[in-house]
Amino acid sequence: MADSSPQAERASAADWIAVTGGALGALMATLDISITNSALPQIQGSIGATGTEGTWISTGYLMSEIVMIPLAAWLTRVFGLRNFLLGNAVLFALFSVMCGLSHSLTQMIVGRIGQGFTGGAMIPTAQTIIRTRLPRSQLPVGMTMFGLIVLLGPLLGPVLGGWLAENVSWSWCFLVNLPVCVALVALLLGGLPAEKPRWMDFLKADWVGIAGLSIGLSSLTVVLEEGQRERWFDSHMIVTLTAVTLAGFALIAISQFTAPKPILRLSLLRNLRYASVILIVFAVGAGLYGVSYLVPQFLSLIAGYNAEQSGAVMLVSGVPAFLMMPILPRLLGKVDFRILVIAGLLMFTGSCLLDIGLTAQSVGHDFYGSQFLRGVGQMLAMMPLNQASMAAVSREESGDAAGLYNMARNLGGSVGLAIIGIVIDRRNTFHTDVLRESLSANSVLGQERIAASAANWFAQTGDMAYSQMRALAQLARQIQQQAAVMTYSETFYLLALALLACVPLALLLRTPRGADTPSAGH
Repeated sequence: MADSSPQAERASAADWIAVTGGALGALMATLDISITNSALPQIQGSIGATGTEGTWISTGYLMSEIVMIPLAAWLTRVFGLRNFLLGNAVLFALFSVMCGLSHSLTQMIVGRIGQGFTGGAMIPTAQTIIRTRLPRSQLPVGMTMFGLIVLLGPLLGPVLGGWLAENVSWSWCFLVNLPVCVALVALLLGGLPAEKPRWMDFLKADWVGIAGLSIGLSSLTVVLEEGQRERWFDSHMIVTLTAVTLAGFALIAISQFTAPKPILRLSLLRNLRYASVILIVFAVGAGLYGVSYLVPQFLSLIAGYNAEQSGAVMLVSGVPAFLMMPILPRLLGKVDFRILVIAGLLMFTGSCLLDIGLTAQSVGHDFYGSQFLRGVGQMLAMMPLNQASMAAVSREESGDAAGLYNMARNLGGSVGLAIIGIVIDRRNTFHTDVLRESLSANSVLGQERIAASAANWFAQTGDMAYSQMRALAQLARQIQQQAAVMTYSETFYLLALALLACVPLALLLRTPRGADTPSAGH
């Protein structure tokens, strides 16, 4: 096989087959994070789950995925890259079948936990394959491919899931993975060489760190995902899981000093360039997941959109990814990474600021401009960050660095969503109270609105008591709607501030040497 080291001039066909296989696995894993979002009503009805219980269908996937992401580098060393990915592809297919054929909530949650665990392995390993199999001159192409997948997967998931649930069956939200897994196995067999397992790495593993990481990250994910619904520390479950999270983090901290090779190499963060990448990607993760939550929620609550209509609006942010795909690898090779990342962060910030002026009459097309600008900003920011994270560490550290990078992005998303949930809850209550006070039945403005509305209803029905009741109900709905609009506008403003605060960190980035001679060729 041709030399596939970073010093080789061009990657071989086998290298590109391996990269394609890794990318396909990452796409499947990121798609499955959100594919159930639009199909939850049908799934809950079929397996007899309540709305609160149904949230565990997503939480189960996320809690196991975030545990596996940092474990992937160690397990790759133990089993060998090909064996590890082949095993995960087969298990992912089996867990997908389990989900698709589930008749109870327990079956579904077990299947989703299995999907998250096996799918989580495919995201950082895809990045590792790109880093270790492509020469430096072709790294921009591979990293652009990976970044495109990470951005599009969560966008396409709800659209595909909603369409399958409405037109075929909710089961196909999971069974659709089977042909993908077959193709993935074929690509991995054709592109990756066989490696002997290194069982000594398993026996000498950092078991203290693994235990801490497993209980700490999984508990933290549940706290962040379920905290708002459980009213945070009013819930005994949240208090208990917070204590478990802290205990897990304590074990991780101990392992940093006691293990020869810690499972989570936090020592990489001593590298300021790599640490700046992690902080930026954490904030961008919060922005990505936050906007993906806010826009559909606004369209559903204010404009009355269904999941499919909201998904179509969200896909506008994916258009720049396809338009920029041919030119971005060359930009990565020609333009300083700091300029690209700062431009991307400013565009992302600007897109959030555009959404501040929303009104109760805003509909899908009012988001097109901000969504398109957001898509450009995400591509300009995320693509250099992908490559900068790999360039900041040695080739031997790339697996651990990829795990920490992807964990930071996902954790940023979970933390961002938790904060957004708190902001929406508190500010919506505040605005509702203020509006009710200013538009109460005892205020002049409130009396005028109720009288005008009651007169309209009386003209239609001739029943004054009924007309006044409808007028009061209409005013209450308008108050709730206006409070929601103001709350969402403030939340977009907070996201903009968080992204803007990351701009100075981008100055610490460094463009990799040798990136000035890119090749777009495959």
